Amino acid sequence: MGISLTARQLLGLLLDPGSFHGWDEPVAPKTADAGYRASLDRARERTGLDEAVVTGAGRIGGQAVALVASEFGFLGGSIGVATAERITRAVERATAERLPLVALPVSGGTRMQEGSAAFLCMLRITAAVQTHRAAGLPYLTYLRNPTMGGVFASWGTLGQLVFAEPGARLGFLGPRVYEELRGLELPADVQRAETLADRGLVDAVVAPEELREVLRRSLSVLTRAAPVAPPAEHPEPSTPPEPTGRPDPWESVRRTRRPDRPGTRELLRRTAEDLVLLDTPCGRGGALVRALAVLEGHAVLVVGQERQAGDRERPFTAADLRAVRRTARLAEQLGLPLVTVVDTAGAELSVQAELDGVAVEIAHCLTTLLALRTPVLAVLLGQGSGGGALALLPADRVIAAGNAWLAPLPPEGASAIVHRDGAHAAELARAQGIGAYDLAGVGLVDVVVPELPDAAEEPAAFCERLGRAVGDALGALSGVPEAERSAARARRHRLLGDATAR
Repeated sequence: MGISLTARQLLGLLLDPGSFHGWDEPVAPKTADAGYRASLDRARERTGLDEAVVTGAGRIGGQAVALVASEFGFLGGSIGVATAERITRAVERATAERLPLVALPVSGGTRMQEGSAAFLCMLRITAAVQTHRAAGLPYLTYLRNPTMGGVFASWGTLGQLVFAEPGARLGFLGPRVYEELRGLELPADVQRAETLADRGLVDAVVAPEELREVLRRSLSVLTRAAPVAPPAEHPEPSTPPEPTGRPDPWESVRRTRRPDRPGTRELLRRTAEDLVLLDTPCGRGGALVRALAVLEGHAVLVVGQERQAGDRERPFTAADLRAVRRTARLAEQLGLPLVTVVDTAGAELSVQAELDGVAVEIAHCLTTLLALRTPVLAVLLGQGSGGGALALLPADRVIAAGNAWLAPLPPEGASAIVHRDGAHAAELARAQGIGAYDLAGVGLVDVVVPELPDAAEEPAAFCERLGRAVGDALGALSGVPEAERSAARARRHRLLGDATAR
């Protein structure tokens, strides 16, 4: 991967034509070092810029934004005191003018010629970013090749959404410095954008030519005003009449295992008005789906399970669970409802999963969702097996598909425990109360969305019904003050499982 586009080239790719106006004031050099002054002069002549960053405002798809774009050609995009002051002023102005901020860093880090004074300026920039975020304004970053050192360890990775250039080197310590200090060669793929995305540290790897559309859709979601709530068309959810009686639980289990049953990604594709799919620990082949979306007019963050790839079940890993918690915290930072979608054959069962602490991660997911300050809506879409399903179910409301189910183990596993064989799976499925309507009876499920008779046979109609139910629930929740919603959530979970308490 070569060096990134120049600051001006990237701004030209991203912004509506003619919309950019710069905020930069002239920078006067403040150094007595003749060699450093000469380096600055050469950088100015080579780039046509007076510093290693360009700031200003423009429009992306009509949406006004502030921008901070680094220039690698100017001393490797390094951050000196004047550079930091320019960035800080831009962040402060974006906050004052209530503008979303897009940062486009590419940098070797702190400018060594200015030493500790420049290094400490990372605190100055970070404080301004924190104030911007605390004001409820979107801050998005796009890490370009390379982004290193103090820039990577501060304002570069503080975006509520962190995107990265394909193949970009991203890290704390450069390979040359690492080898000098440690006497070892740094493996080439450790600091690659794709490696960080696989570990949940980057939200999406995006090519420069695709970045404008990703930012446009992200800003469309993040700047959307919440609907006035509760709107007349969104009454309190209530369980609709059962179409032809309760589905047989064992038949439901079999139906939710069909490979052609709509999963989380298909549900989002069919129901979202705006959609930005975010990267996950195992990429598109993994069991986790993360997305920014607009559902029935409501901007939300979605985190869900994709249980199957063809005929292969996807186990839910400890890394997936950590990404669930990160997404939940992001929803809280952005003030967006969190929608969880449950559809899993269970958490990963392996020696590595035990060493990775999958059970501990389930526990942390439970506490994170229970304490979340924003509304949480859970959708039980299909299979709900074990702790991997339970981890996503703490919520203010739960919607279930008609054939969805929840159990401590798959029925075959429960049969192995009770009867020492798997032959009694159907019997136990019927006896354990695992079906959607049974779960409504013990207080978990608020709305059951019928399948007529099977979502796999009517995917479009089923997703449309489910989407409307999600919109109804979000509309009802949006009108509830936080303190009232928190108290109701506590009451709800205090009584879960006790049919006589309802």
